[in-house]
Amino acid sequence: MSDSEHVTVELDATVEVDDPTAKELLDRGEIEVLGRMPWSSNGTYLVTVSDGHARAQAIYKPEAHERPLWDFPAGLWRREVATYRAATALGWPVVPPTVARSGPFGPGSVQFFVPSHFEQHYFTIRADAKHRTDLHRLCVLDVIVNNTDRKGGHVLLSHTGSVWGIDHGLSFHEEFKLRTVMWDDAGEPIDASLLDDVDRNIDAAIDAIGELLTPGEIEAAHRRALAVRTTGLFPRDPTGQRYPWPLV
Repeated sequence: MSDSEHVTVELDATVEVDDPTAKELLDRGEIEVLGRMPWSSNGTYLVTVSDGHARAQAIYKPEAHERPLWDFPAGLWRREVATYRAATALGWPVVPPTVARSGPFGPGSVQFFVPSHFEQHYFTIRADAKHRTDLHRLCVLDVIVNNTDRKGGHVLLSHTGSVWGIDHGLSFHEEFKLRTVMWDDAGEPIDASLLDDVDRNIDAAIDAIGELLTPGEIEAAHRRALAVRTTGLFPRDPTGQRYPWPLV
């Protein structure tokens, strides 16, 4: 299949995103490209990952099909993997399992595809109290990883009612570049449980990203995590300009 072909997403998976074997399947399974995802600025592919009777759909982002950026080096997929590892080390299951793999188009990231209510996004679920903890986790995670592209559509509501954040390729820059739509709690105290998670797990989170980023990027992430713990407040945007585009 040509890398320029697009694909219609089919919700077909025998392993669920929160299954303990999901990451292991992504690590070892055979990758079959189904087609290119529409509306993606970089080459992004829907794939099936299978190993024996276990199978799931995933999103494959090869470095070879990235568009060059002036402010980020090639290899955005490493930042996708690093964000998953950081979230997992913090104890926050809000990023789908994401692994580094060499696929049909070379090295890249493979992320579990989450069957979701795609008409839902951050702006449609933010007022629902049952999503509060996960949204706050994503908000704090975005500060630590320095996410420059948290659009509303990068927040998914799965078929099982879980919240997941995706598209973290533009993260971990040394310069503070946070751009997000999640400003609802700006200046408010961060949940004590989340601050405890940062206190307890930040060293493990920094260790988890070590092989994927530069020393300067790792040190900057550590400083941001310490700042989160020191201030204890959700960030504010006094400029009113730290929004991605489009918003969804």
